Amino acid sequence: MSEPLGFYKKYGLNAKVVKMPSWGAVRDSAIAGELDAYHMLAPMPIAMTLGLGSAPFSTKLASIENINGQAITIAERHRGNVNGPADFKDFVIGVPFPYSMHNLLLRYYLATGGLDPDTDVKIRPVPPPDSIAQLIAGDIDAYLMPDPFNQRAVYEGAGFIHKLTKEIWPGHPCCAFAAGQSWMDENPNTFRALNKAIIEAAGYAQDMNNRKEIAAAISDRAFLNQPTEVVEAVLTGKFDDGNGNTLDIPDRIGFDPYPWQSFANWISSQLVRWDLQGDGKVAEAITKETYDEVGNQIFLTDLARELAIELGQEPPAEVYRTETLAFDTFDPTDPEAYVKAQIEKFGV
Repeated sequence: MSEPLGFYKKYGLNAKVVKMPSWGAVRDSAIAGELDAYHMLAPMPIAMTLGLGSAPFSTKLASIENINGQAITIAERHRGNVNGPADFKDFVIGVPFPYSMHNLLLRYYLATGGLDPDTDVKIRPVPPPDSIAQLIAGDIDAYLMPDPFNQRAVYEGAGFIHKLTKEIWPGHPCCAFAAGQSWMDENPNTFRALNKAIIEAAGYAQDMNNRKEIAAAISDRAFLNQPTEVVEAVLTGKFDDGNGNTLDIPDRIGFDPYPWQSFANWISSQLVRWDLQGDGKVAEAITKETYDEVGNQIFLTDLARELAIELGQEPPAEVYRTETLAFDTFDPTDPEAYVKAQIEKFGV
């Protein structure tokens, strides 16, 4: 929304949003220097900086773009057969990218039902725009995707919303604004202005009075290319879930730009827990002594606070907080103990 509603222009920026075919393409184009700054999934700067899934590339997470705003959607053919995480056994489930909140939250949820996400289901990357067609075709049984693709499945009669991710972790991060360290060093004033534009836009989007205007602005073919009523249903929180319910959940999606360091520590803890590369490299890179170091290096929390204050927003003074999830509580001061407790409780 920062482009069509003029937030970039306000700060003297000639910024152009470029549509990319997949998250892997975003990562690869970032590393190749084809993009100046990035809309990324919150775990991606950590994964890229540590060299997980790609060559190491120093990337900073400058601000959070949205919190919540995801859901688990199940194909219509499975209606009546899925009541909880244990019922996903043998499903093929789509996520946008391995290093995503979608994958980490899905794994967290499935494990609470006694499922091993690496053996009891098949999780595979699916570009969000392809997710509904794959659901209809039977290529996947369910997906955990960003909106508006969950709501679009309901709109098309292709599936139903099983669970909003805010029910798994209220206030969790999703997408983020990021940039490469080298570009930031070469363009410090531009980076600061760009980050400030994003943070101001997030504040604008957080105001429910602006949500319908935003839905109209970003539904256009140049951006989301989705029916306005679908996007509006997500942004206003007034929606049908495909189960015959008309719901009013204002915080289905939120726009709090503050990058809590506890977000970074939870993400790192789950990268250690699931060892997505299967080579133990994550655990080597992130140990009890370096969780905070990784977060402080990559999440630019102090700068985000400084810019938010300049804009008249009221960001927190703290950088860590205890995160309350549906099945446990995360103490960011001891991520290693948290992972150990998860494995002992759920077996994976």
